[in-house]
Amino acid sequence: MPRFKLTLEYDGTPFVGWQRQAEGLSVQGVLEEAVFAFTGERPGVRGAGRTDAGVHATGQVAHLDLSRDWPADRIRDALNAHLRPHPVAVLLAERVADDFDARFSAIGRRYRYLVLDRRAPPALDRHRVWHVPRRLDAEAMHAAAQGLLGRHDFTTFRAAACQAKSPVRTLDVLDVRRDGDRIVVEAAARSFLHNQVRSLVGSLVQVGEGRWSAAELRAALDARDRARCGPVAPPDGLCLTGVVYPEAGELVPEAGAGGEE
Repeated sequence: MPRFKLTLEYDGTPFVGWQRQAEGLSVQGVLEEAVFAFTGERPGVRGAGRTDAGVHATGQVAHLDLSRDWPADRIRDALNAHLRPHPVAVLLAERVADDFDARFSAIGRRYRYLVLDRRAPPALDRHRVWHVPRRLDAEAMHAAAQGLLGRHDFTTFRAAACQAKSPVRTLDVLDVRRDGDRIVVEAAARSFLHNQVRSLVGSLVQVGEGRWSAAELRAALDARDRARCGPVAPPDGLCLTGVVYPEAGELVPEAGAGGEE
């Protein structure tokens, strides 16, 4: 059966998350319904990362198998027509090899988190940022973040209900910069633990407010104790911005867990 790769963007506000659940609207669910409306098939759509309720995406990736080798542009346009009025869009559909897997073929995932640190609350971006009504020290946050890079046990910064077999992950990027009234946090890794990025951002905000030093943030990591984590940042500011796959002919490292944000 022909396999297709879909690149998606969505506003996570009205959804219970990516994954179909017994109750509530999910991104996976509305996408599978659109596939059925277009093809009459229910093949199942597998995503690269199981984003939580309220988390957005500009670069989510999924794959599905269809019985007919449809033109890729036809799939994109038909699915977008059937996805209305849900805030989900198929940006690109591509025919891929039968062994491509949106989750397990991925070798990297990128997230962005936005914090609005001004006194006035957001109006237009109400569900796109975390509003912190105090000026944060972005430089201190960035400096502290560099102490978390590399391969570590991230027990402190994962959800208590995280189902990953190991808390060890390699954090490749954790950059913090100011953009006007916004603090932009960029994170990249092969895979993330459940709530890892939001947990890291919440603790970095403690640094930005002057409550924690860089040494205290590192001590929280080394403690491997969930109780040492700062407040978990809300989902509103988090966005899955991209999933990385190996180039043709490049060796794929051993399969890891998917993004669990």
